Amino acid sequence: MNRPPHVRGSGHPPLALVGHGPSDGPGPLPPRTAEGKERPGRESGGGRNAERPASPTAALGAELRERTADLQRLKAEFDNYRKRVHRDRQAVGEIAVANVLSRLLPVLDSLAEAGEQGEVTGGFRRIAEALEAELAALGLAPVGAAGAPFDPRIHEAVTYTRDEKLDRALCTEVLRQGYRVGDQLLRPAQVAVTGPPAGRPAATTGGGNRPAPHGHCN
Repeated sequence: MNRPPHVRGSGHPPLALVGHGPSDGPGPLPPRTAEGKERPGRESGGGRNAERPASPTAALGAELRERTADLQRLKAEFDNYRKRVHRDRQAVGEIAVANVLSRLLPVLDSLAEAGEQGEVTGGFRRIAEALEAELAALGLAPVGAAGAPFDPRIHEAVTYTRDEKLDRALCTEVLRQGYRVGDQLLRPAQVAVTGPPAGRPAATTGGGNRPAPHGHCN
């Protein structure tokens, strides 16, 4: 095709379709639901991790720690209960033994009186010795001895004799033997006491100065 000589070059640029450039092409359409609404796109980053459920391993670990704490608490409660039961049984046993031994004290008094009169001989002596050994094995111990300092906690003064030479009260004679089981006193010892005059303070094993014990004075 021949162009007129006065027309220079091309006066019009080449035609191009609008919206059909390489970068202006239509993108893919978002998917739609049955109602015609667009489906929400997946969130990226933290949203996806926040909606993710806890792993089975973490759940099992938390449950294991909880059960372990429960077992430890139950074990501590059972240990306390077992100690309390043992302590109560021991106390009941000591009370029972003390009650039985208290009933046998008159028998021991009779044996001691018969021994002083020389009536416990032969087979009776062996029986008396066996009885005393068995009672000692149960924890029975005598209280009171001649020459021991007077202690009002375990001694009962029946008579009191003044002696200017003494600065404290002494048990000069045991009139009736006292007994104890462990720390429990079953019966105080009845003793004859000799000590300083009543007007002068007398030192005792109980600590401090105590007046002379009450009793018959000679």
